[in-house]
Amino acid sequence: MKVATAQTPVSAAISLNATAIGEMIRSAALQGARLISFCEGALSGYGKAQIGSPGRWRDFDWDRQEIELRSIAEVCRQVRIFAVVGAAHRLSGSYPPHNSLYVFADDGKLLTRYDKRYLSSSELGGWYTPGLQPVTFQVDDYRFGCAVCIESQFPEIFAEYERLGVDAVLFSSYGIPPHFQIALQAHAGLNCVWVAAATPAQAAHEGAGGVIGPDGRWISRGSEALEPSLAVAMLDRADPAYEIPLQRARPWRAKARQGDIYREKLVDDPRSVDRSGY
Repeated sequence: MKVATAQTPVSAAISLNATAIGEMIRSAALQGARLISFCEGALSGYGKAQIGSPGRWRDFDWDRQEIELRSIAEVCRQVRIFAVVGAAHRLSGSYPPHNSLYVFADDGKLLTRYDKRYLSSSELGGWYTPGLQPVTFQVDDYRFGCAVCIESQFPEIFAEYERLGVDAVLFSSYGIPPHFQIALQAHAGLNCVWVAAATPAQAAHEGAGGVIGPDGRWISRGSEALEPSLAVAMLDRADPAYEIPLQRARPWRAKARQGDIYREKLVDDPRSVDRSGY
């Protein structure tokens, strides 16, 4: 399966963001991708970068965002592709929105939504409300999970997705600085999953988006120039290059985490429990 990560410019103008997203979806479909992912806040804008201050959510054009979300869904239907799009998700009353990823199926339906769970200290200051649970979804015979920005610093997010049986984690962020890149490569290699990372065009100089293989190596990357860019990569569980991570390491690690292979080898030996002698 081909997947793509997009680097689109993100502005305070929802309609301009939607136009850029739609163009990139069509481009990815022309290249044979079955799924494309976009950065955090790709449609709504992200936090103070485009919104300005937490109080500005009161003036946010939620109606326009819904119109554009539906237009993006229609593009997905027209070109038969799945898309994961970052946008704020409105809550009731005065609660701050979720920092979310909307998942659209290739029939134009909203398949599910992931709400960022681990918020930064600044995000907790009135910007966003934390989400509650991991989200997985299926495209053909591949399973995907989602993570956002600072969640790259929480290995339990990626280990949880490995236990849930995902093939790839779609990571969306407003910037992928070097320490994020290192962490993402580690998560991919340690959990034997692909990681597809998306960032906005204006943050590509910090680190371009792209796809990391289950061996922890980048296999496709976008441009570091401040312009729209697309990275496309093939996910193939039968690829001989990934025999060790997918066919050997991942099954063995699952057994190791259960612990049975170690418990059955434990011995009752005083020299094992005595830590005071040589």
